Amino acid sequence: MFPLSCVLFAGGKSSRMGEDKSLLPFGGFATLTQYQYSRLTPFFQNVCISTKTSDKFDFDAPFILDPIDVDYAPTAGFVSAFRAIGDERIMVLSVDTPFIDQKIFQSLLDADEEGLDAVIAQTQTGSHPLCGIYHRSLLEEFERMLNEGDHRLGKLLASRATRYVEFDNEEVFANLNHPHEYQEALSRFCEPNK
Repeated sequence: MFPLSCVLFAGGKSSRMGEDKSLLPFGGFATLTQYQYSRLTPFFQNVCISTKTSDKFDFDAPFILDPIDVDYAPTAGFVSAFRAIGDERIMVLSVDTPFIDQKIFQSLLDADEEGLDAVIAQTQTGSHPLCGIYHRSLLEEFERMLNEGDHRLGKLLASRATRYVEFDNEEVFANLNHPHEYQEALSRFCEPNK
């Protein structure tokens, strides 16, 4: 079991999907969120779900709610997560990346060390800010960004002590942003060799 909490970000707008992707069925579960929560729970000390409202989910889990007056933004999730969880660092994962596995989490943890603010997954196409470790040292900056309506995670990470961990397998980091990507993920999930 990994020695930290994992926060699953499931509060996005899903505008490109055309419906709330956190509620799409996946992996034999009623929702993608429940699938992710179920598979991550054995790996981490604690798994929490960051969302704007827990009413849309019909399963029991620790939910961390975004401030009511904030638009869809990951900065709100980070502020709420650090306020709710007393840990010095958290692993974060976007709900729409169902193929991120234990080996990736382990590699991120192996790369983490004192003095860093974040450890972020990166592939040839770029960095993946919602797959990584964030330290409490960023909370004050997240609060400032939230107050100013600045939600640029990439800019924040570029200005702080961030280590990027390179991964070769682009497919594992596939985001389910569009309907065709969701359909492809369903097909991949059913293929035993993937």
